[in-house]
Amino acid sequence: MSDQETINLGRKLGSVLEEGDVIAMAGELGSGKTWFTKGVGSGLGVPEESIITSPSFALVNEYKARCPLLHMDIYRLEEVSDFLSAGLDEYFYGNGVVVVEWADRWPSILPEWRLEVKFEIIDDQTRAITFSGDHPRAMEILKNFESQSS
Repeated sequence: MSDQETINLGRKLGSVLEEGDVIAMAGELGSGKTWFTKGVGSGLGVPEESIITSPSFALVNEYKARCPLLHMDIYRLEEVSDFLSAGLDEYFYGNGVVVVEWADRWPSILPEWRLEVKFEIIDDQTRAITFSGDHPRAMEILKNFESQSS
């Protein structure tokens, strides 16, 4: 899957997301997480002039859309207590869509209703993206995403 295809897939997902949804992304550096988030933002209605970038040092970037996009990167956090003391867990209970990069580092802090998205580099030109989630909300997102995609 190319960068543009990854953006397009994210856009389709973004179009079915609602306030309170959490997308937990996992995958190695350069596997497409930020490209996917650009698409999610587009699907949520983030204005084109807003440039979605990885919040590696800021921890969270917020973008205005039909519901706010909160793009979180927890790669640099050393301990769960860093996440909690920064108040990042409060974003999960707000009025936005939260997209978390490196979610596999601290899965215990993520809400159970999250949709998990795994990115895998196959070769220089190809990546695989898989979706999973057991919670009823995650399954509803997947159902809406699949029906929107067909």
